[in-house]
Amino acid sequence: MKNKAENKDETLDQPIEGEVLPPEAVTTEVDPLVQENAALTAQVAELKDRLLRSQADWDNSRKRILREKEEAVRYAGEALLEKLLPVIDNFEMGMQAAKTATDAKAISQGFEMVLAQIQQFLREAGVEPIEAVGHPFDPHRHEALGHHESDEHPEGHVLTQMRKGYKLKDRLLRPASVFVAKPSEGKAS
Repeated sequence: MKNKAENKDETLDQPIEGEVLPPEAVTTEVDPLVQENAALTAQVAELKDRLLRSQADWDNSRKRILREKEEAVRYAGEALLEKLLPVIDNFEMGMQAAKTATDAKAISQGFEMVLAQIQQFLREAGVEPIEAVGHPFDPHRHEALGHHESDEHPEGHVLTQMRKGYKLKDRLLRPASVFVAKPSEGKAS
């Protein structure tokens, strides 16, 4: 019987199937679970809210970055063009002066001043002319328009330049249009 009594003490806290527990016994065991469930539900709701806010912030940031990128591309040349406007102003004043001027030398000097301004503008923008005459022909920098016989220049070197070439830093903007020297007919044989 002692065994049954010991077993009875051990199982006292456990409800027997079909047995109804007093309300204070139920609330003491259920209360911590209900509280824990409520706390976890509140934590899940808070984390869900934070996730939604983070996603909204990310989406807004992505849209703002795309808008700023499009605007930067659209107005990329703005600063460069602002520097070009004074050159255009001087060119227009020179054109007005040329219409009434009688001295060709003054007109020529005006155009030289505007040309110097344009060249300065290009240098500041990183644009450099390609010097071709007297240099070996380079298909990466020169566009050959043809060959001319020459005893003065070595074969394969640029003899004359018809149109200047330009590069922007290390990138070719436009190749120089050139004629390349070849040996004269009498010298070739």
